[in-house]
Amino acid sequence: MLAQKIQMSQIFDEAGNVIPVTVLRAGPLVVSQVKNREKDKYEAVQVAFGEKKEKNLAKAQKGHLKGLGSFRWLREFRVAPKSDFGEPLKSDFKRGDKIDTSVFKEGDLVKVRSASKGRGFQGAVKRHGFRGGPRTHGQKHSEREVGSIGATWPQRVIKGKKMPGRMGGNMVTVKNLKIVKIEPEKNILYISGAMPGARGALVEIIG
Repeated sequence: MLAQKIQMSQIFDEAGNVIPVTVLRAGPLVVSQVKNREKDKYEAVQVAFGEKKEKNLAKAQKGHLKGLGSFRWLREFRVAPKSDFGEPLKSDFKRGDKIDTSVFKEGDLVKVRSASKGRGFQGAVKRHGFRGGPRTHGQKHSEREVGSIGATWPQRVIKGKKMPGRMGGNMVTVKNLKIVKIEPEKNILYISGAMPGARGALVEIIG
C-alpha cells in the first residue's frame, strides 16, 4: 500500500491510555499497468497514487494513464516468479483495479518505508553523534571539530571514516508498527509510533 504522511497525533484506547500515532492517507491505489513474463520478461504490478493536475503531466504520462486519471506517484511491485508448486504466478490484478484500506485490519503489524528528512551538509557532531573536543585547557574553536582523521601511516584518510557530509534523505524502514485505527470512508490509517519523512511524504506500507 502507498500512503501520504499527514501528521503526528495521539489517540486514546478503550482503557484511556494515550497512544502516539502517525496519521496516513492510504490509497486508494489504481492499477496502471500489469507486466508479464511474455512481454516484459518479469511479473510486476504498477500502481498510481496521489492527486496531480492533468496539465502538469507530460504527454507520455497522459498516454500511459489514459482513462484512469492524473496521479502524482507511480510505483511498481514485483510478483513472485514461482509459486510453491514451481509454476509461474499470474497477477490477479487488471488495469483499472482499485486497492484501498480494506486490505488491512486494526491490530495488524506492518513494515513502513519512507525517505527521511534531508538535512543538508552537517558536521560530524550532528551527523554521527561525536562528542567534540574539550571545552577547557586552551581550546577555542575546536569544540565541534572531528579530531584526528588519520595517522602517520598509511598517510591518507581511511575509507569509510565518519566525516562531515550530506545528512538525511535516505530510505529508512521501520518494522513491527501496529495499525491502531482505520477510517475506511476517509482512507485514513492511524499507525502507532513515529516514522521517517516530512509531512506530505510518500510512505510504503508492507503487510
